[in-house]
Amino acid sequence: MAALDVKVGSVIGKCYPRHRALEFRDFLQEIDQRVPEELAVHVILDNYVTHKTRTVQDWLVAHPRFAFHFTPTSGSWLNLVESWFALLSRRRLRGGNFPPKDELEQAIEAFIAHNNETPRPFIWKRSADDILESPRRFCLPYLAAATSQPSSESDHYGLPMNVVRCGVI
Repeated sequence: MAALDVKVGSVIGKCYPRHRALEFRDFLQEIDQRVPEELAVHVILDNYVTHKTRTVQDWLVAHPRFAFHFTPTSGSWLNLVESWFALLSRRRLRGGNFPPKDELEQAIEAFIAHNNETPRPFIWKRSADDILESPRRFCLPYLAAATSQPSSESDHYGLPMNVVRCGVI
């Protein structure tokens, strides 16, 4: 599990053999101990059931400086810590051979320590408008096909059978 300070780029990380509510609560306690008391902690999470259990909710009530924010389903790319995990995978784990689990944990912990020596925040290179423009451009040809006359090879929406339906933002 990892918590990314998005402003600075530093990471609090801890390896667990499982990802249950008890381990997640323990990790939240680790964050609570390491983040200065005067700071509010906003945690961006996916909708994994572990993050919503009674155990975690009870802990959250007892720690009011923590606020949870859940990404939409299939929106984990909005969570910057996912980008950090991708870096970990590309720069340290991919191609590695870690037969004992302990070696894998040591590699992860070393990557975290190296990251925290000179942390750098992630900076979005594209604007939200640019990001949202991409699916629109992708869908334009299909929308043009959808407005053409239905044929015998069309479904009941008038789309050719081999056309992917797109939602336009």
